[in-house]
Amino acid sequence: MAISGSPSATFGDVRAPVDHIHAPAFPRAMRWVNVASLRMDQQRGRPVLIEFFDVCRAHSLRTLPYVQAWHERYAEDGLRVVSIHAPGHAPALDEDVVRASVERLGIEHAVGLDHDFHLWHDFGNKGWPARYLFTGESRLLEYHYGVGGYEETELAIQELLGIERDVVAPLRPQDEPGADLVVPTPDQEGAWSGPYEAGAVWAVLEGAGTVTVNGETREIGWTGVHALLEHRVHTEGVLELEPGPGVVCHAVQFEPGLRG
Repeated sequence: MAISGSPSATFGDVRAPVDHIHAPAFPRAMRWVNVASLRMDQQRGRPVLIEFFDVCRAHSLRTLPYVQAWHERYAEDGLRVVSIHAPGHAPALDEDVVRASVERLGIEHAVGLDHDFHLWHDFGNKGWPARYLFTGESRLLEYHYGVGGYEETELAIQELLGIERDVVAPLRPQDEPGADLVVPTPDQEGAWSGPYEAGAVWAVLEGAGTVTVNGETREIGWTGVHALLEHRVHTEGVLELEPGPGVVCHAVQFEPGLRG
């Protein structure tokens, strides 16, 4: 995947120096959503995929189906998948919001809460989403920042497990290897309205009620990031966003779109 006009917008999958980087330990005080407490040293002998995500970020939700699929496809073969939740917006600090999101999104693999960013700093993490694949000896094999690179990661998982299978097919044209994506408008804080360029527009909404998007009123029943507008390709448009009573908009997020 390449994002035109911004070479630093996506980093791709990067193979780590062999034997140089070991997996940081999970903080002893880390809370877990859907499993008993995990310890990294107890995972030795099996590959471990660590994914930093945020339930209030669109890019995290775009990557999540692939992470879930890898858990479903490879857990019985020995892969351990762990999503680490690190909040980037105020609503994501609420553990109840995270737990409700994990249930609503159907996440069955382990989810740990890194709301004090201890593990984030131990990893030297750069942003959301970010994934790190460790060998059975807890050594980093490869890492990836941002969306994309799904085929490379799955092939690396198969390499560690010693198996060969067809990989998960791209879920969207934007996920195709080599897709030509265009840099979107930067994310904006608050209930922002105005001209934009993007493939999709999302908003971080808290509460329950309605919002009006370009004249269309929509019901909002849960706190999290909501898709507002989606386009087939990179598109110039104007967003008019009006949160109704009971709904707070914390940010508007933009996704890159395919070059038309």
